[in-house]
Amino acid sequence: MLSLALLALAASSAGAQTAPATLNGFVRDAVSGETLIQATVRVEATGRGVATNVQGFYTLGTLEPGEVTVTASFLGYQPTRQTVTLAPGETRRLDLELAPQGVTTDEVVVEATEPIEEERAPGTQNVSIDLVQALPTVFEADLFRSIQLLPGVKASSDFSSALYIRGGSPDQTLILLDGTTVYNPTHFFGFFSTFNTEAIKDVRLYKGAYPSTYGGRLGSVVDVYNRDGNRRETDASLSVGLLASRVGVEGPLPGVSGSYSLNARRSTLEPLLAVLREQLDEDGIPESFYFYDLNGKVSVDLSPNDRLGLATYAGRDQVVVPFGDDAQFDLDYGNRTASLAYNRVLSGTAFAQTRLTASRYFSYPVGSFAGTEFQRPNTLTDYSARVDVEWLPSETFELRTGAWGGTLNLGLESSFNGNTQTSYGNPSRYASGYVQGRVRPGDGWILTGGVRAEYFRSLTDDLLTEDIEPVPSSYVRFSPQVQVERTFGEDLVLQFAAGQYHQFLSLISNEAFSGFDTWVTTGVGVPPQSSEQVVLGVKTNLGPAYRLDVEVYGRTLRDLFDIDPNNQDVAGLDYQSLFRFGEGYAFGAEFLLERGIGKLTGLVSYTLGSTRRRYPGESAAFQGYFPPKYDRLHDLTVVAQYALGRGWQATVAGAYATGQAYTTPAGRFEAEGLPFEDPTLPVLVSNGLNTARLPPYHRVDAGVTKRGVWPFATYELQLQLVNVYNRRNLWFVTYDFDSNPVEVGEVRQLPILPNVSLSLDF
Repeated sequence: MLSLALLALAASSAGAQTAPATLNGFVRDAVSGETLIQATVRVEATGRGVATNVQGFYTLGTLEPGEVTVTASFLGYQPTRQTVTLAPGETRRLDLELAPQGVTTDEVVVEATEPIEEERAPGTQNVSIDLVQALPTVFEADLFRSIQLLPGVKASSDFSSALYIRGGSPDQTLILLDGTTVYNPTHFFGFFSTFNTEAIKDVRLYKGAYPSTYGGRLGSVVDVYNRDGNRRETDASLSVGLLASRVGVEGPLPGVSGSYSLNARRSTLEPLLAVLREQLDEDGIPESFYFYDLNGKVSVDLSPNDRLGLATYAGRDQVVVPFGDDAQFDLDYGNRTASLAYNRVLSGTAFAQTRLTASRYFSYPVGSFAGTEFQRPNTLTDYSARVDVEWLPSETFELRTGAWGGTLNLGLESSFNGNTQTSYGNPSRYASGYVQGRVRPGDGWILTGGVRAEYFRSLTDDLLTEDIEPVPSSYVRFSPQVQVERTFGEDLVLQFAAGQYHQFLSLISNEAFSGFDTWVTTGVGVPPQSSEQVVLGVKTNLGPAYRLDVEVYGRTLRDLFDIDPNNQDVAGLDYQSLFRFGEGYAFGAEFLLERGIGKLTGLVSYTLGSTRRRYPGESAAFQGYFPPKYDRLHDLTVVAQYALGRGWQATVAGAYATGQAYTTPAGRFEAEGLPFEDPTLPVLVSNGLNTARLPPYHRVDAGVTKRGVWPFATYELQLQLVNVYNRRNLWFVTYDFDSNPVEVGEVRQLPILPNVSLSLDF
């Protein structure tokens, strides 16, 4: 018995000595204390590494006790290296700090290139805020216009920042700001996005086959996180430009461990508009105009394992546009969002986040013509709660799970001369939950699988039938996703991803003015939209300076729904009769070559793609597949940055794309007996949708940036020229019915435009 007891004691002692240890902590910017998302922390002896999550937190479990050396790295930062001694069974908090990489006058050096599997999952693209701010722009640096330079992402025109990703329309992309859905992320008639680049910390684009942690959209995700604020010292910035000016302040919270960040942006275009109104005798120049963005964020550490954060955003556009002597548009629209997040380290290997969100979009357009007023108020309000848990028990397995639920209320009215024509309300409830696991069985294999369950219940009203009770409808959908990756060292990875996705909302949009955008939902007889996606990819490092990514994708689109243009009078229609239903597909190949080291850096992006739609319920001439306006067979972008020395940097961006598809008329007739002063209306007849193409689109932008130090602030001066060789690309064609034969006109896009901005950092 004694010998058995001694044997058991020895076994217990041996087990305690070999019990695995755990390292975890936050990776921060050494200057500001800002956490770094997707930084890599790696154990030197084994090569095992993990990436920080959206809170900048990492976990390395099941480590061998004893001396362990870890390195942390992040693009644009100097890597750091620390050695610790871990006791058996110990969980050690090790926060790591990275110093920003310096920029010499002769060469931009980017060290610490991440292992290729940590940098980018299938269909995923990190967006560099430094590149966004350096690109030549029309008056203002813009996040969405920079994303349009990437392969698989298309722009519809110079006047639109909307994202058309892998054959999908803008409403098929989920836009998140600090975990909150933004439903209309545009300013200035859709010309710019609502994201103030000075406030942005991190941007991640999922172009397709995105993981189960996201849902609710058919195509893609843009996940944006704003800065938490400087934890070390108070910092202020000021930027003055032709379109808008920005001011920001951030710093540590007094008396507690935490930080704040406040940023404001307002249009400064009013003086230019005043000159245009005096010099030009043309309709459409705003009589008054402004927009603004307000971003605020506060983060407080309640304990080493608990953090509370509040993020808010408010943006608004107000425009008055006269037409002729007796017509005017008064446009007022914007967004409000708020997010309250509680983050907790549950254990050495588990992390949880609980978030409450609120999002509101409003549009209150008022028009008048010859003394007659018409209005079209449109609102959307979304309140939600979600919880996400990450568990990384070992180097070979990790698990993520979560749930998201909320209420969505849509309202739309239209009135003409004081009489209500449309009154529509749709209170909805939604909920979703997901489970996603990742396994590393060895030999470079990474297997990720997940499933997302989604529930949506709407209470749709029939238009102008208040005596009829709204009819509820409920839908449940399951969305499986899978990813398979095979790495060969740190320089080559083969990838496969596939998934099914569902969407319960659809956007009725007008490219000419995003303030008229209207969201509608599934309902009785209107099932959710669905899509299946497949992605194959090869990513490789071509030496220390170059990186090549190639992806081939395909996707289907089913049960698409939008407003039926054949409805002349919607009063009294049941919900299903408001819509037409369609289907489609898209496929293509994307190539991205990047150079990240040396005086010359940049990228070459090329997409060979095709997308088609059809509406089987339309007339026979339109039942076949047709290319939508954003179909482009070829799309090429080249961006180059060159360090000139002494603080000067030059940037050039060029683009070429196949011309936009459009519909040509085959004939015309006049509709008579209409209840207007002129009872006739000319109507065009066409034999098919989008059977013609505009000429190819091409443009080159160039700019130089000077960075330096004044006694009271650091500065950045930008001198830019948009559309260097004044290529007036064709936007669309018009038809003058007053002439016989009909006269065809052309509306051109942007001419050559200069831009000057000055930014100060105090």
